[in-house]
Amino acid sequence: MQQMIEKTVREIAIENPASVRVFEKLGIDYCCGGRKPLAQACAEAGVSTDRALDLLANATPADAASELEWKAMRLSTLTSHIVARHHDLARREMPRIEALAHKVKSRHGNAHPELNEIEELFLSLAQELSTHMMKEEQMLFPYIESIEAAERGGKAAPIMPFGSVARPIAVMTADHDDAGALLARMRELSSGYAIPDGACPTYRAFYNALEEFERDMHHHVHLENNILFPRAIAMEAEAAGRARAA
Repeated sequence: MQQMIEKTVREIAIENPASVRVFEKLGIDYCCGGRKPLAQACAEAGVSTDRALDLLANATPADAASELEWKAMRLSTLTSHIVARHHDLARREMPRIEALAHKVKSRHGNAHPELNEIEELFLSLAQELSTHMMKEEQMLFPYIESIEAAERGGKAAPIMPFGSVARPIAVMTADHDDAGALLARMRELSSGYAIPDGACPTYRAFYNALEEFERDMHHHVHLENNILFPRAIAMEAEAAGRARAA
């Protein structure tokens, strides 16, 4: 038990994909905030460590029906999945949520002034995320796929103008941290997306959409920060080692 408490949330999520559902249920950030030990993450989320440990002990593969063993999959398969599942979803949902935010703020902003800041935060997030995804799709992901192709062919990794893949990954990880902070602030302002009494259907749709967007972002960032990026860095290092030995 002590060993589990001392593990980082990130480590647990990687080792047991079913744990992701537990962390979502408990409101524990397993992506951007995944570097924290479980005990610290529980304390910050106001969750009993005993409850977290009990839920984790009973998490089964069935709880991760949508989770694949990405740590064993090809990186090109993972990058394609991220684009098709998470990038495409974000591009579909951001305009819809922006429209809901404006409508709800216009109607309820006087009674609920937090809506003004929530709208501003989401607009900032959408703008930053759009640029971020474009950089990944046009630069980072193709390079990661080329590293993997070189590895499979026993060749050296291709030389890129930015040097090691660790450099753009550091930039993308910093972007993820910024996005996580914006999401956390929106959750705080909305009291955990608590829908006020007498809220209209549009208000409910807005908060529900924000919560679903946050959940998908957590999974999206988890796949990149905790699985894709570390594997890409390690693969590039192996390819460099082969080149030096040749």
